[in-house]
Amino acid sequence: MEIKVLGPLTASEHGVSIVPSAAKPRQILALLALQSDRVVTVPTLMEEIWGIDVPRSAATTLQTYILQLRRKIAAALGSTPDCQAKDVLITQHGGYLLRVQPGQTDVLEFEQLTASGRAAYDAGDYLAASELLGGALALWQGPALVDVKVGPVLELEVLRMDEDRMATLERRIDADLRLGRHIEVIPELRVLTARHPMHETFCAQLMLAAHRSDGAWRALEAYQRLRSTLVDELGLEPSPKLQRLHRAVLQGDPALDLATTSVAG
Repeated sequence: MEIKVLGPLTASEHGVSIVPSAAKPRQILALLALQSDRVVTVPTLMEEIWGIDVPRSAATTLQTYILQLRRKIAAALGSTPDCQAKDVLITQHGGYLLRVQPGQTDVLEFEQLTASGRAAYDAGDYLAASELLGGALALWQGPALVDVKVGPVLELEVLRMDEDRMATLERRIDADLRLGRHIEVIPELRVLTARHPMHETFCAQLMLAAHRSDGAWRALEAYQRLRSTLVDELGLEPSPKLQRLHRAVLQGDPALDLATTSVAG
């Protein structure tokens, strides 16, 4: 089974989609996919579907949704020998488990590439880090589970994945800065700082890239834009770390030209 959650939800067996059209079964499939090869308890599934207002018929209704999913899986499996729907969507004590072979979900591939990229970064292999982290980011086809109505459980999962994506992006850009790709990353960072006007790491990366590309005024402009947004929206000044970077740009600190300078967390 191939499953993708980093964008629209897709799941197929032998090239046949098993994604239901109804909202609640889609939620169940998405949650089982994110927790593939792990038991998702009945209370967790009920919380995702109904929140705190669980109806009395919830147990029966949930079993109906599971049956619908198994029918979709069975239709996709066809006459596959030695494999039935109940062997893919397995009933376990207190919950259900979706069995997926290694490498068949994009979120697990993302996590593996990210881990390898961070290890390469920590080892000082910034070229490999940039390529691995870039490969992880390329798996995203839009916001996670963009076409799934998420409940309280999936909402937290989506938030976690989005934060992982942002952290991976920060690290990949930092690897590129260490490789001297200052001019190349400036257009990307301009877009990112416009989309995330209070994101200090992206601002710091843009400042560093601009400074190293003989655009100190652009670095100062980026700082002032972020500072104005923070003051206007939150009544806060930039962090001490960003203020130190601002002073270093003002003073033309030669340390900023060193490839070892890092702004990622």
